[in-house]
Amino acid sequence: MVLGFIGLGNMAKALIGGILGNGLVAPEDIIGSAATQATREAVAAKYGINTSESNAQVARDADIILLAVKPQYISVVLEDIREAVEAAPGKLLISIAAGKTTKWIASKFDRPVKIVRVMPNTPALVGAGCSALCRNENVTDEEFASAKKLMECCGMAEAVPETLMDAVCGVSGSAPAFVFLFIDALADAAVKGGMTRRQAYQFAAQTVYGSAKLMLDTGKIPAELKDMVTSPSGTTIAGVQVLEEGAFRGIVMDAVEAAIERSKEL
Repeated sequence: MVLGFIGLGNMAKALIGGILGNGLVAPEDIIGSAATQATREAVAAKYGINTSESNAQVARDADIILLAVKPQYISVVLEDIREAVEAAPGKLLISIAAGKTTKWIASKFDRPVKIVRVMPNTPALVGAGCSALCRNENVTDEEFASAKKLMECCGMAEAVPETLMDAVCGVSGSAPAFVFLFIDALADAAVKGGMTRRQAYQFAAQTVYGSAKLMLDTGKIPAELKDMVTSPSGTTIAGVQVLEEGAFRGIVMDAVEAAIERSKEL
């Protein structure tokens, strides 16, 4: 099996690193294309994969083609690879372009094409990603399982109905940015309280990481875990009251909803 990456940005590099680290594919069985020679040379040097300036060549050589490009560029990429994909009905396309449905991608071809759509997130860069996958009717169970296995090289991966992909964008695709804002705010408050900036970031980030791990490992719901921390008349309930008065949960919900609506517009 030959994997082809069209686009060699951060997400593609995270996937390549995870795939190679798990031994799913050898470096010589991966080929990638990128717009700049500097990017191609850097990725080839780091991972030992083959590269090309031609998207069409990647599509011809690969059995599975990962479209790791931004939504605004995918139309051009699909035109580049259309002939090669249509000439080989067995090829599988995996797209991580936000907002672009399997139906929309299929409409760019003159014959049925196998398409898996994925919404990953940036923690994939450190092997802690959260990816959602859906497929069109042409993808077999075995092919879908192969796509899921590729994504699991960088973290968890779950199948969802395509109708939920915009919601996935809000709750995991865009949400790391919201979490980083929260960490930054926690650190700012710690600095105000006298802590150094370096130490404040360490404490804030580890607290968010540990809290998420506690929830995942115990299976307890957030409300139950919150009550474990919240003692009567204690420091935590005083802070919780301030968050509730500021409509903290409502603001977070509004942010996720805004990301969902923007995903629908893409």
